[in-house]
Amino acid sequence: MRAIILAGGKGTRLKPYTYSLPKPLMPIGGEMPILEIILKQLKRNGFNHITIAVNYMAKIIKAFFDDGSEWDLKIDYSVERIPLNTIGPLTLIENLPDNFLVMNGDILTDLDYSKFFKWHVDNKNDISVTTFKRESIIDFGVLKYNENQEIFEFIEKPKYYFDVSMGIYALNKKVIDALPKNKAYGFDQLMIDGIKKKYKIKGYPHDSYWLDIGRNDDYQVANEDYIKNKKKFLRL
Repeated sequence: MRAIILAGGKGTRLKPYTYSLPKPLMPIGGEMPILEIILKQLKRNGFNHITIAVNYMAKIIKAFFDDGSEWDLKIDYSVERIPLNTIGPLTLIENLPDNFLVMNGDILTDLDYSKFFKWHVDNKNDISVTTFKRESIIDFGVLKYNENQEIFEFIEKPKYYFDVSMGIYALNKKVIDALPKNKAYGFDQLMIDGIKKKYKIKGYPHDSYWLDIGRNDDYQVANEDYIKNKKKFLRL
């Protein structure tokens, strides 16, 4: 099975760490880079051909993972000459299979990748998106009032819950074949255009563990959680 890992971003939200290291090589639990954890998980879930889309500090990532033989994987690279956002890099990759996994290179999760991928294929989806329920707290007292400005409700720091994309997708090749090559194109555009085109798009809820390490606070939490539950992440 084939997986594409998006690892070309500059990791702006994770500065100053990413001044010297690309985000996918940020160490987790003082042990190994987040991208190495992902590779081990994918290997355990039956994915044996990995293409890493790189741009920022590409040489460092390529030098670290090389051809993937250390992990008993076939690893090759797609180099963005200009930033192409999250979906644009896929248009540069040749010989994509009919269905393939796509994911960001900075995710700590215990998702069963093979189960998700099988679900995508069995349902004959064009686009499958893993989702996670995320809590968002408004750090203010929220007022509700009517057209006469009469306040009828006050909520102190309300909590809202949203189903967000985990940054892990399964795609059918026809979706990428329809896109212009070598042009910036994001996941947000894919969702908007895909809905307009009436692609078969389904969400795949995951309710166990997921964290994007793109922000400093989340990176610290990921380090702590990995140390506490190492077996959970490496023995999927």
